[in-house]
Amino acid sequence: MRNLLGERDPAVLAQKEYGRTAWRQRQLNADPSLVAHSYDAEHLRAIHRHLFQDVYEWAGEYRTQNMLKSGTMRGFADVYSGEIDRYLADAQRLVAQTDWGRLDREQFGVAAANVFAHVNQAHPFREGNGRSSKVFLEHVAQQSGFTLDYARVSPQVWNQASEFSRPDIGQYDVVPDSLVPVFRHIAVERTATATPGVDPAALAHSPLSASYPKTPSRSAPTGQQSPPRGTARPGRGYGTNGPGVGR
Repeated sequence: MRNLLGERDPAVLAQKEYGRTAWRQRQLNADPSLVAHSYDAEHLRAIHRHLFQDVYEWAGEYRTQNMLKSGTMRGFADVYSGEIDRYLADAQRLVAQTDWGRLDREQFGVAAANVFAHVNQAHPFREGNGRSSKVFLEHVAQQSGFTLDYARVSPQVWNQASEFSRPDIGQYDVVPDSLVPVFRHIAVERTATATPGVDPAALAHSPLSASYPKTPSRSAPTGQQSPPRGTARPGRGYGTNGPGVGR
């Protein structure tokens, strides 16, 4: 893609991009006030704008074309019908109506999975949806007693759970069931020494490990590793009693 670095080699661009966005994410972790926490579309756009400001001129701007997940027939939110804003408005509503400070781990997993599934399906940007969504969810989690340790889940499990959470073809409603056990697992009790939003995988390993779910064009193959028990997609709805409880 055309970029501010003038880089034409996709592999080299990926390395440079991840290095710069990892540094910008550390800025956000150190000073959350750099982005207003309104939990709406502008909040997510501001995160993306901050993370990618050194790489893309269109940082923080919505994509202008529809996107399909590689290997599937299911698209993300339709740019022509306003679905991006609709999914993000639904996510904001879910954040606002949840008393995050009172949630235990089980309840937190359900609430966080529901918010993330809407943001993931919105997929507002050409690139960087995974990284922006992860920061957004940590900002949401800051209202709770938990922080998110994304290094506790493998890219394969994260990608597969995210894919399972997407609506069926022709439907609008997301199905966050598969993400609930994932968010319960990566939720870490917030302490005075915890560093909110830090992804150890992004710091200790290649910067390329920091972005999952991957973008559609670079999605990791599924089937190599199964999600945690209970993440098989059982149908619509997710009850508070655990995986597989539908409406």
